[in-house]
Formats: sequence, C-alpha cells, structure tokens
Amino acid sequence: MHYLVFDLPGSPGTFQQRAQRIENLAREFALSHIQAVIQHAVAYRAELQRRLENVLADGGEGLMLHRADAPSLSGRHPALLKLKPVHDAEAEVIGHVAGRGKHTGRLDTLRVRSPEGVEFLIGTGFSDAVRDVPPPVGSLITYTHRGFTAAQVPRFASFLRAYGG
Repeated sequence: MHYLVFDLPGSPGTFQQRAQRIENLAREFALSHIQAVIQHAVAYRAELQRRLENVLADGGEGLMLHRADAPSLSGRHPALLKLKPVHDAEAEVIGHVAGRGKHTGRLDTLRVRSPEGVEFLIGTGFSDAVRDVPPPVGSLITYTHRGFTAAQVPRFASFLRAYGG
C-alpha cells in the first residue's frame, strides 16, 4: 500500500510551490510507502488529450487538473477540475419510478433498456419540467455515462434529452 500525496491543504503558496514542497518532503523522508504524486504541466489541449488517453489506457479514470497558481483550496473550485471521458448513448424508456419526498407526484427515476437489451435506472439529470412530464414509455432518450460496469451497465448514467415516442 502506498500513500500518494498530491497537495498540502492549508499550506501557503501556489499549487506549484506546494507540489515542489511535497517532492522535497518525500525525498527527505525517503519512505517507500509515501510518494509525491508527479505533476505534469501541459501547454496545449492536444497534449492534455494524449495524457488523458494514456491514463485511461493504463486503467485510470481520468485526470485532476489544477491551476499552478492556485492557493490552497477546499471543496469544489474552478481551479481544481476532474477530467473524465463522458460518453452518450440512447435507450428506450420502459418504465417510470415515482418520486418520494420533494419529488412526490413526479418522476424520480426512469427505467430504460439499451439497444443491447441491458435494463437499468437513470435517476439524475432531469429538469423540473421533465420530472413533471417525463418521456413516455416507448420513447427514446439520450443519456451520458462514464463507461460500463463488469455487467455492461452504464456507469453514472445521467439523463440528457428525450426524443418523443
């Protein structure tokens, strides 16, 4: 097991300065189970795309993009972004799951079937208008996802748009 360090929360300086401090600390401690995450600066979009493709080919999920000049930040922030591939596909609506709580009387989840016959649920990405008047059973929708599970179910499926039925 390795402990990978990619930032020093609450520390002063820019991300680039903190990354250099992490490298120095890792060398100083010389513990094989504590490693500084190697940071790469990219100048061009094509270079970023190649790096993403290499990470995906090695089994990674994506990249974390961090502005070199950013101070230490917590939570979500435009200076720290995840870059993951997003795919889209179509599926047929085969059912609706009614909402509870704030969605009582509205759509909570769509039950859908892919052209390959895989049935799954989509419960995110809906506007209030779609929750009020969901795509009818038999209609086609487009959804986004981030790859597939071992059972070929789309991972993190999210509703994108409907096509009528």
